[in-house]
Amino acid sequence: MNVIVELNDQADRSLLIVEDDKPFLERLSRVMAMRGFIVTSCDSVSAGLAQIGEAAPTFAVVDLRLGDGSGLDVVSALKLKRPDARAIVLTGYGNIATAVTAVKMGAIDYLSKPADADDVAAALLARGTEKYEPPANPMSADRVRWEHIQRIYEKCNHNVSESARRLKMHRRTLQRILAKRAPR
Repeated sequence: MNVIVELNDQADRSLLIVEDDKPFLERLSRVMAMRGFIVTSCDSVSAGLAQIGEAAPTFAVVDLRLGDGSGLDVVSALKLKRPDARAIVLTGYGNIATAVTAVKMGAIDYLSKPADADDVAAALLARGTEKYEPPANPMSADRVRWEHIQRIYEKCNHNVSESARRLKMHRRTLQRILAKRAPR
């Protein structure tokens, strides 16, 4: 499913993306620009807050966990500066409590990583009670688990023992999982 976004005037096109995963940030910024958004990207809470202070965008896509704090601070500041702004929270560590908190802080949606650009655009542009169509091929539970393990492994600088401790699993079990190919 390809979502083609046509936005009318310049004010409606401003999009702030706050994400600390540089490759994902660059990829999402490029794709959203191709969809007609005027993209400003930041890789930290402080940079996102500074950008909102300069010019609050109409749309925002914010990672929940950033190196220097919580993305919810960015969502909250955006809603204070521009109450009509539409913000989405992205996370690889999704749970119900943080989703509820994100929505209470002003986010219109909460998507798990890796999020597809079509899903992001559809969520940003959905109006009122209108819900966008769920993805035709969602990730399997095995793939979501594998992605989470890979993210923790990366954050631990490829240290198997530390990753196993954080994941609360045996080191050998983690080694076996890491040796396998990614599930579909």
